[in-house]
This record gives sequence, C-alpha cells and structure tokens, in this order.
Amino acid sequence: MTSAAEEHRSIAGAFTDRVRGVRDDAWDAPAPVEGWRARDVVRHLVEWFPAFLRAGSGIELPSGPSVDEDPVMAWTVHSDSVQALLDDAATAGKVLTNRHIGEVPLDEAVDRFYTSDAFMHTWDLARATGQDETLDAAKCAELLAGMLPLDEVLRASGQYGARVEVPDDADVQTQLLGFIGRTP
Repeated sequence: MTSAAEEHRSIAGAFTDRVRGVRDDAWDAPAPVEGWRARDVVRHLVEWFPAFLRAGSGIELPSGPSVDEDPVMAWTVHSDSVQALLDDAATAGKVLTNRHIGEVPLDEAVDRFYTSDAFMHTWDLARATGQDETLDAAKCAELLAGMLPLDEVLRASGQYGARVEVPDDADVQTQLLGFIGRTP
C-alpha cells in the first residue's frame, strides 16, 4: 500500500508537470469546469485546502504568491508545503476533525480529499492548456470504485457536476471523468 506521502508526491508531481507546461498565454484559457480558466484550476487547489486544513487541524500551510501574480510559484509553494506536512513523521499522530466526516487521521484526510482532488484536476488543467490528458488508469479505477456508491452524497455536496453519460465500454478514465461531470 502506498503511503499518503508517496501518493501525494506522485500525483502532485504529475500536476506540477502540467503547471510548468502551461504557456504564458494559456493561463486564461477556458477550463472544463464551467466559469473557470486554467489558472482557476490551480487557484482552487491552493485556496480550498489550506482553509480545510486550518479549520480541521489548526495547521497553517505557508503560502506563496497569488495565483494571479505567479500561478507556477503559487502551486510550487503550496505543493511543497503539503508534501513537507506528509513527510513529517509527526503528521501520523494528528487528526483532522470535520463535522461532515468526523475525526480522520490527518494523512488519510489529505490523501482522500486533497490528493484525489489534485489527481482529478490534473485532467482539467491539461485539457484547458492542450497538454497530455492521460491519467493513471489504476488510480482512476480506484477513485471510481470508491465514488460510485456515494453518487447521491457527492452530487448533493455541490462539488461535482451532473454526471455525463459515457459509453458502457469506455475506458476507466473516461468513466471517471463522466462520473465527476466532465465531458471527456
């Protein structure tokens, strides 16, 4: 089983590759999430997670420049801060408390909510900026299997768009993207 730190290192690394691959003139390209631009994909990850972490564990992540000022550096500082948190041996003994999920070991909460989100948004940034959209098939299958039984709960959360129907024989990446409301 992969540790939360190893999982983040791999997934954040793939997202970092996409961030670094964005041409300067592509940061305002439309993203697959309605109303978002490429930079908003990065903004989403660097803004929601620190607030979630602070509220649930009291941990304050260092912040970099704004995404509008320098999206590459904003992501780099954020991603490095999350990685340092997961690499810290003390993290294993901490918990995140949230009224919706109760108490969850901190590293598990980071992996389940944040790292998975970064994985799915890798496709959004790649699609918006004309980069390689390929996601790890095994991770797609793992996420889809975990999300399918929670369909109603996930839709009710407002965090996912309406499910997009895909062919029954679609590959697992296409199935996951359709499930989360993307048009692959």
